[in-house]
Amino acid sequence: MAQVEATTERIIAADAERVFDTLADYSGARARLLPEQFSEYEVREGGDGEGTLVHWKLQATSKRVRDCLLEVSEPSDGELVEKDRNSSMVTTWRVSPAGEGRSRVVVTTTWKGAGGIGGFFEKTFAPKGLTRIYDAELAKLAAEVEK
Repeated sequence: MAQVEATTERIIAADAERVFDTLADYSGARARLLPEQFSEYEVREGGDGEGTLVHWKLQATSKRVRDCLLEVSEPSDGELVEKDRNSSMVTTWRVSPAGEGRSRVVVTTTWKGAGGIGGFFEKTFAPKGLTRIYDAELAKLAAEVEK
């Protein structure tokens, strides 16, 4: 099994604290940010950053649906980590200042991929698909906080 990683980023015209607070608001704003590939969104515990337990289904491709149950932690300032209890998938959101009234948001997802030829295709194509999904989520985040 090889480690698979997908990363994307965006500069957003809003201060880092506001952007981070919006991302960490699982009981409110976060559901509005999710693109169409996410379904069955439900906050099961908490709802604001650290200690939140959130569920969703992620349809990465027409045939691949992940049932995700994510534990949220905040290991450092400006960082949200979502660890899936149902798989090896971990998504890290990092929000940092990027000049006056701007922030840089970087999202990285890693997981242990399949072995063999299937793993080769997963490592080659899955990151591109996931990057497109997160680019759409970052666009919605920008629209939400740049109002």
